[in-house]
Amino acid sequence: MNIPKTRSDFNATLRRLAGTFFTGLIAVLPILVTVALVMWLIGAAEAVLGGMLGVLLPSSLYLPGMGLLLAIGLIFVVGLGLQGVMFKQGMLWLEDAINRIPLIKTVYGAVRDLTGLMNNKGERRFNQVVTIALPNVPIRLVGFITVESLTAAQIPGGPDEVAVYLPMSYQIGGYTLLLPRSYLTPVDMSFEDAMRFVITAGISRHAEPHSPQVPKP
Repeated sequence: MNIPKTRSDFNATLRRLAGTFFTGLIAVLPILVTVALVMWLIGAAEAVLGGMLGVLLPSSLYLPGMGLLLAIGLIFVVGLGLQGVMFKQGMLWLEDAINRIPLIKTVYGAVRDLTGLMNNKGERRFNQVVTIALPNVPIRLVGFITVESLTAAQIPGGPDEVAVYLPMSYQIGGYTLLLPRSYLTPVDMSFEDAMRFVITAGISRHAEPHSPQVPKP
């Protein structure tokens, strides 16, 4: 009778240890991923620009970390330059040249649009968080209006149709729906909180979305 009891106590101890370990892992994992991403960016900047400086400068003058400092300086200079008309025009010419190169223009366009979403001053961003109620479907979907008027965007559609982006949970991807505005209900929720809510399947949220009752279509 003592052996099953001992095994039971041992298994219970293992479960407690495993639970403690995974609790710590869940707490530490976001920090580790963030640090790893930052370190990767720092390493990439140092490898590219530091390698260039290593070729241009004598070995006695080059110090580790100069590539990172150069990257920070270049980004700051570009930020200052974009405040001027001539520099903006030059960037537009460069962007136009990139958009003429097959494959590269696809990658560049996707990255440009993604960074544009993070920029509050950008013109192309998610305008409104909404929920979608489709006819005869007892579910609601959380999405973001990306085009307020299909007619103004020269996209075929009805006069009151909009484009809504539906991100997928725990994945990089989603769907874009073209549908009447009557199917939508605005949600009093910031873009960051709504995106966090959808991406994590509702597990992570700072505030519950406040929206009126969806009328039956």
